[in-house]
Order: sequence, then C-alpha cells, then structure tokens
Amino acid sequence: MQKRNIAILGSTGSIGTQALEVIEANSDLFEVEVLTAQNNADLLIEQAIKFKPNAVVICNENLYDKVFSALDPHYIKVYSGEKALSSVVEIDNIHMVLTALVGYVGLLPTIKAIKAKKHIALANKETLVVAGELITQLALENRVDILPVDSEHSAIFQCLVGEHINPIEKIILTASGGPFRGKDRTFLANVTKEQALKHPNWDMGAKITIDSASLMNKGLEVIEAKWLFDLKAEQIEVVVHPQSIIHSLVQFEDGSIKAQLGLPDMKLPIQYALGFPNRLKSDFPRFSFLDYPSLTFEQPDLETFRNLGFAFEALKKGGNMACIVNAANEIAVDAFLKDKVGFLQMSDLIEKCMNRVNFVPKPSLEDYIKTDEETRRLATSMIN
Repeated sequence: MQKRNIAILGSTGSIGTQALEVIEANSDLFEVEVLTAQNNADLLIEQAIKFKPNAVVICNENLYDKVFSALDPHYIKVYSGEKALSSVVEIDNIHMVLTALVGYVGLLPTIKAIKAKKHIALANKETLVVAGELITQLALENRVDILPVDSEHSAIFQCLVGEHINPIEKIILTASGGPFRGKDRTFLANVTKEQALKHPNWDMGAKITIDSASLMNKGLEVIEAKWLFDLKAEQIEVVVHPQSIIHSLVQFEDGSIKAQLGLPDMKLPIQYALGFPNRLKSDFPRFSFLDYPSLTFEQPDLETFRNLGFAFEALKKGGNMACIVNAANEIAVDAFLKDKVGFLQMSDLIEKCMNRVNFVPKPSLEDYIKTDEETRRLATSMIN
C-alpha cells in the first residue's frame, strides 16, 4: 500500500482525535497533510506540533494570531475562516479527506474536495442528508470514492464488498436506543441535558450524543444510507440492538443476511476507510461471544421518539425536505444544550419547520443553502 496523505477536517473532535491515533499507529502508511478545528486552538496547536502537517485551518478567525504564533516557528502554514476550510482541501499532496466536521458546515468543504478529485472518508453524515443527490452525482463525475466512517454504514459497506453483482433486498441499521431506551413521553418531558449526554455504549461529541438520545442520529443515518447504497426508503429498516455489537446487516435477494460485528470502537471503521481496500493489522480489543452471551433486538418506538419517523418522511418526500429536517434539528439540539427547550420540544420544532419552510422538489446547491438559512431563521424565531 502506497503511503497516503490525509487531510482531517475537524481534527480536535471525537472522530478527528481517534483518526490521529490510527495514523500514529500506522505512520508508515499515512501522513497528516492538513488539520482543521473550529475553536479548539490549544489542541490544534498540540496536534500540529506532533504530526507536522503542511497546513492547518482555525475556522474562528479571532484565534488566528494565537495559532500562527505557535506554529510559525515550526514552518506550518496557518489559515483561518470558513473559506480557508473549503480551499485547503484542494492542496495537491492530499490523497484523502476525512470529513469529521459535525453538521451542515461539512457540506461545502466536501463538495470542494470532490471537485478537486480527493477521495472522501465521510464521518459527516449531514453532507449526504442535506444534498445526497448532488454529492453522489459529483463523486460519480469526478471518479471519487466516498468511504463511510459511521460504524453502521461502514458495516454495510464491508458486507457489500464482493457482492457488487448481487442486488440488496434490504439493509438493517442497528441502533443502541441511547440512554432513554424504553422510556415514555412522561419521563422524557423532564429529562436534562446531563442525562441525555450519558450514552451507554459510545463516546461521542455533544451534538451527536443528543441526536442518539432522540433517535435523530439514526434518522440521519437512514437518509445517508439511501445515498451511499442507492436504496429506496422501503429497503431500509431500523432495529434497536442495545449491546451495539452487530453494527448493521445486509439482506440479499436469496434471503441470506450478512452482518459486521465488533466492539463499539470508532477506530476500526476509521482505519478501514483510511486503508481501504486493505484491512490493516491492529491491536484493537477483540470481541468475544463469551463476553456477550445474549444479543437482543427490538422495534424502535416511533411514537415516543418521533425524529426517526420525520427522517423517513423526509426521505420519501425528497427534494429539500431532509435539508429542512437537518437545519431544524441543529438549531433544536443547540437550544436543548443551552436549556432553552425541553427534550420533547426538539421534535415539535422540527415538525413545525417541516410544515412551514418552502418545499423545493428539485433543489440546486443554491436552493439547499437558502433552505438551510430559512429553516435556521424560522427555528430560531420560534425558540426566542
């Protein structure tokens, strides 16, 4: 395997820091070319001094001087701002861009990277949720691979290797159920952000953890799966699997089901994406059936956790509806984390935006941008 130069967008977050652990363990195979962060200048500086990338981007322009002063003696280029985030992915030496940003902010840099013919390791599900048709078409035109990093989509991808001539009957995405599995609406009406942030199996950033608690994370994954694997809504099923050992499954037309299993550790799907098509040797902890003698499954509760139903509704309606759902959810989660809305009110806010924001059946990139802005304005006005 030839050495690959990696750009990590969002290197100070959960996925970004774990990706750097993978790269450090495989320093003969990977080189860090670019690192970016939004606000965490201290960690970005620490990472840059250790991995010595060609360039870094600190998106918060107020922190540019701090980062520049620290890294200029190390001959590392420093840029700032959202435009720099989108342009830095075009650097010639980059082989692959790991998009580990959280939320809508990942869309434009990913588009730029695809147009620059960089392969994408995608941990930013919102890119495909917001503009899946546009992204998949761009990737096809530029002969760029989009390799999923989410554990569920990585599992599906791994199950499909060698099966390109065999049609998928359906895929089954597994969900842990989050910290509130089995709880009713009476209980959820009074939950706090501290309770919602205590995920039973995964260690993730705040936004994704809240999405997991509301099942919106699984809803976004349903939409992402449609575009990654060219599926219809009726070919996607969600089951709750509290142990998070079976990461997802594929059922083929003969009735056979393939599944990918492993301990809940994001470093494995990160390494698989960065090294594809090679499986790289690792010292990750190994799964043993003896440690998990019982693997259980149950139906998701769509009446209590309405966000998953909203995602399926958006998928079926198409157009810019998923963009509306995503933008409303980002505002709702931020408000919940700031104690401005309750847990159940997040779903109410999303539903209102779905009903009120202008629907566009065949959106362009400009339509997606306008939809995102319109939805955020409306959602914010309803909170304030």
